[in-house]
Amino acid sequence: MKINYANQDSHSKFELKTVLETSRMLVESRDSEFIINNLLLILMGRLLVSKAAIFIHDPVNENYCLKKKKGFDKFEEKAHYHFELNSEQGKQSYFILNEIDHVVPSVDADLKNCYLFNLRTSNNHHGYLLLGPKANNEAFSKMDLEFAESLCIISTAALVNSQLFTELTTTYRNLDRRIHELNTLFDLSKEFNLLVDRDKISSIFKFALLGQLFIRTFFLIYKTGDSYSLLASSGAVTKPSQKQIDTIFSDADEDIIIVDDELRNSHEWIKKSNITTLFSVTIQNERVALIGVGERVNKIPFSDADYNFLKSLANLAVISIQKTFFLEERIDKERMEEELSIAKAIQEGLLPDPIPRISGVDLAAKTVSSREVGGDYFDIAEAPDGNTIFAIADVTGKGVPAALLMANLQSMLHVLLPVDITLSEATDRINNIIHKNTPSDKFITFFWAKYLSDHKILRYVNAGHNPPLLLRSDSDNFEELTDGGLLLGAMETMMPYVQTDIQLNPGDLLVCYTDGIDETMNAADEEYGTRRLKDCIFQNRDKGSQEILDAIVNSVKKYSGNKFSDDLTLLVLKACD
Repeated sequence: MKINYANQDSHSKFELKTVLETSRMLVESRDSEFIINNLLLILMGRLLVSKAAIFIHDPVNENYCLKKKKGFDKFEEKAHYHFELNSEQGKQSYFILNEIDHVVPSVDADLKNCYLFNLRTSNNHHGYLLLGPKANNEAFSKMDLEFAESLCIISTAALVNSQLFTELTTTYRNLDRRIHELNTLFDLSKEFNLLVDRDKISSIFKFALLGQLFIRTFFLIYKTGDSYSLLASSGAVTKPSQKQIDTIFSDADEDIIIVDDELRNSHEWIKKSNITTLFSVTIQNERVALIGVGERVNKIPFSDADYNFLKSLANLAVISIQKTFFLEERIDKERMEEELSIAKAIQEGLLPDPIPRISGVDLAAKTVSSREVGGDYFDIAEAPDGNTIFAIADVTGKGVPAALLMANLQSMLHVLLPVDITLSEATDRINNIIHKNTPSDKFITFFWAKYLSDHKILRYVNAGHNPPLLLRSDSDNFEELTDGGLLLGAMETMMPYVQTDIQLNPGDLLVCYTDGIDETMNAADEEYGTRRLKDCIFQNRDKGSQEILDAIVNSVKKYSGNKFSDDLTLLVLKACD
């Protein structure tokens, strides 16, 4: 038989031209569906086969997805299959199937005399091309197989390029979206920073959810102290009760919770409001807010990127809301400080300033408040008979309540000053008024005295106050002035307060003080005590009243490290010639 080499050569040139044109067409294409479809059509047309299929390898599941088929009716497109091949077959570029079934799950298809071509690049395996036998039942020639093999190599490279292009396009698209989201968050951050109205912040948050993520249903629960409140909501069918709010916040203690049937059935309000996801917002390791959102309007599930964006948006909104609370607290604090400053000025105005000069005595007095206002009190006033009243008191507690009670005591003392009654009778009246008009846990330690200048006599009543210390000029021992009665306000007067007269001689020294002096603590929580106070008085007894007062205050400050937990008040009186 004579072989027509000219015809064979012409046929080879035609196939080469077909391969080259197909190569250019497939390489330029970025559509994997187009590449797969053309690979099948060209091979089926050139090789006269009626059945062909493309299987793409799925490295995650270690099986093969049927992307496209022609003629293999028993196969299902997009279904996954596993090829039972031996190691030798897996290495070959192509081989013929001699067994009935090499596919799992089994399909009722005759694969005998079908060819399986390996779709691979130089380094990786990407899938298989399955070709059925020729329609005329002729065997594949070597040229046919080489043509199919060449086309598989070209198509596989085109598929890889298409996949890379798709991944790159997706990456760029995601990058553009991230940039857009960052710009959105930046713009919202600037907007939030300008707002101090929580309703407006909640409104912007609501529109951002709708505009960026197509979310219409949401709620925002915010924690203030130990309580929780619903600051904003949209799309909820009803308003939850306080118990429901507390329970939801307590149960949703994870960063992101996808609402399942168990959680939905446990919280009726979440179920009725169609909430699908819960987000906790944590600031400085403390959960300060809980945000719940429903599904998108377009029904598209949330991606990880959506969750990250929603989390960032929620953080911005909650931080801005927290800022409004801090601002309110700051305004309230500044208002309180201003009011306390005014109260302090008023309280200081109630104290005698300057200290009046009294004939026959050298007098000094001072109050050091541990707060803006305090409950310590001293007074020096002239009685209608020309004599002088001295008073010192300490109201229980600190701050504004103590200052108010101190002001009442001062007003009562000045009201009773012109009345012609004894110190004992006046103390009775003051005690009954305070007992009747103040709570049972509020009382006053009180010491006051009238100095009778003509006779140099000090007439006093001590109502439960720290006993003033009297140091005679000719003695090294202290006397304590204790006569009087119960502290003011503890109970109604049952027995008259006792008033006592003492004679003052030149050089005699009297120191009246509140418990802020002797009860001041040092760093080791040890009290200053009356012993140290007496030592300080004794060491400075030859000085004037003001110098003695300053010495005591400086001693207490040094002992405590200039830290006072209570008010300090001193009244120092020294008899003169």
